[in-house]
Order: sequence, then C-alpha cells, then structure tokens
Amino acid sequence: MDLKRTAFFGKHIASGAKMVPFAGWEMPVQYSGIIDEHNAVRTSAGLFDVSHMGDIIIRGSGAKVFLNSVITNNIELAVPGKGIYSHILNDDGTIIDDTIVYSLGHETYLMVPNASTKDIVLSWLNGLEHADTEIIDVSPRIACLAIQGPKAADIAQRITDDDIAGIKRFNASIASIGGGRCPFLEDILGTSDEGTLCMFARTGYTGEDGFEILVEKEGADLLWDSLVKEGGDDLMLTGLGCRDTLRLEKGMLLSGTDFDGSQTSLQTGPPWVVKFDHEFIGKKALEAQRDNKNYSVLAALVTDARNIPRHGYGIFRDNEKVGYVTSGTLSPILKKGIALGYVPMPLSSPGSELEIDVRGRLAKATVVKLPFL
Repeated sequence: MDLKRTAFFGKHIASGAKMVPFAGWEMPVQYSGIIDEHNAVRTSAGLFDVSHMGDIIIRGSGAKVFLNSVITNNIELAVPGKGIYSHILNDDGTIIDDTIVYSLGHETYLMVPNASTKDIVLSWLNGLEHADTEIIDVSPRIACLAIQGPKAADIAQRITDDDIAGIKRFNASIASIGGGRCPFLEDILGTSDEGTLCMFARTGYTGEDGFEILVEKEGADLLWDSLVKEGGDDLMLTGLGCRDTLRLEKGMLLSGTDFDGSQTSLQTGPPWVVKFDHEFIGKKALEAQRDNKNYSVLAALVTDARNIPRHGYGIFRDNEKVGYVTSGTLSPILKKGIALGYVPMPLSSPGSELEIDVRGRLAKATVVKLPFL
C-alpha cells in the first residue's frame, strides 16, 4: 500500500527526520532523538506535524442536533470558538473513536478524528440520518502543525499580529500570519486579503501549553518557515516517538492501543467525557453497564526503572492474571516505568498493589492517580 505524505514531507527530509509508516502515512518518528525531543517539549517547545489527523466539517441547521446524537459529551457546551473532547460510540457503547469537536459559529463545526479511524468515522456519520446537515471531509485540504511546550505560546504569538496568546485552553480562533493570500476554508469561513489565515486551537497531545495550527495546504510552507524562524534555539523539531511518551506521562489515551473497539467510555474514562443529560448512540448500553458495575477500567500503574511495562504485558494480583497493559514506557522525566492497563474496578483505586509480567518475571506495580506527571 502506498503511504500518504503530508504537505511538510519535504521539510522533514531536509531536516534529517527518520520516517516511518504510521496509520497509512509516512511520518517522522524522530529527528535528534526521542529523549532530547521529549525534554525539549517539557522545558521549551517542540514542533509536530499532525497533518495526518482527520478534519471533518459538519454544518447546517440540523448540525447541532445531529452531533449531539453521535457524541458522548454535550455539544451545547461548545459556544462559538470552543472545542470539546468526546467519544463516538457504536450502539453497544463501545468506542469507535475519540475526537475534539470545535464550534466555528454559523451552525458549523469541525470534528477532528484520529488518522487511523478517519475513514471509519466518516462512513459512520454518513450512514446515519442527518437531516439539514452537511458532512464534508476537508482532510485533503488541510495541513496542521502543533507547537507544544512552556515557550510555545510566546513563539506562536510572534508569527501573527492577532491576539492568539489570549485564546483560552480548548478554544480556537482564526488569525493571519501574513504573506500571500491563502484563505482558510474560504467556502466555509470566508476570506481575507490580509494574509494566510490559520485556525489556532489551544489544544494538543502532550499535556503542555501550545497550539494546533491548521492551514490550507497552500500556506503550509509559510507556516512552517515562520514558526521555525521565530522559534530559533527555543524550538526543536519533534516526531511521533516523543509524542507517544509525552502523551503517556499525562495519561492521554491512544486510539487503537488504549481502546481498540471493544471498550466503552465507562471503561476508559475520563468520567466527564460522558454527559448523560442528552440522547446519543450507545447511551442505553452505557447506562446498563453503569448500573451493573461489573467491568474492568483503565488504571495508571508505576513500576521501578528496571521493569519497564509494555503493551500486552499481563497484570497480576496474587499470581492470578487480572488484566493487561495497553501502553507502557520508561518516563523520561520521572525515570520510572509507567503504564495504562485494564484491571477490575475494585483493583483500580490509587494505592492498589499489583504486579506486571515483565519478560517472565512479576514486577511490583502501584496504581496511581493520573496524570503521572
């Protein structure tokens, strides 16, 4: 199968990135090294290409009602400019994908599904009744960079005269970065002759402050060059490798790994991702599971640095297997093994003592409260 390439592929190659297949894309896994890149994001700023993520416009007079029927969170909470994190469920309550939905105003929303599930989500949405609602896949038109870290907001502000530093967490705004005219979703959001319009969303997948900046592909080079120039020595190019270690330190789930189509929102959490105050696909199944209370949940575990948990390792209690690890690594900051894994609810409380089978040897593991860092 031919791998897709983002608008920044040439930039990655010129910058010495190590490229790997990921969710059907050829993506940079690292530049200078995963640990160095990880630490740069925690202490300064890192720049990620996240153009592989999906971008689906949902608009029309029926869009709000339609969205509320397919997501677990309540779209009523998303006033114009705000984004909400949510799950999309099957009828049996199992997770199809997790997503952020932004309200762009004028009965228009932007849903951002994961790269590996974008086509599945798009097919699912189109297969549902959606009266007075238009569903448009704009993914092929969009390039996106995420700048993350303590210095990210300051660097991002330098590339625009608009006030993006004032954007609140999980909110978004349109801003111009100058240069030649390149309207952002002209047919949906309107145009400007002032420069290249971008959507600055104060979200990210590292647990640090920063922005995910969306632009139409025509403006990709300008966006990259502007951020790299203004970031200087404070900005490091970063790949998927450290993106995974960063998100795990903050307890953020990975689609297809921490949930694979067989878990529900009650099993994965967080609790606030489900609002039972509206009707949505899968709600009845979740209510039945909630009332039964007999299910495994995702827990956070810590080991010592000699025993690093990995995906698929068994979790034990008194020599009996009670669960399995979904994500695990050595935390570059904590210098400890950290993991997410499913265990019975009574064993999921912080302080519970468990064991993880690390290469045939049971290593002590303690349940902790998320985030790890």
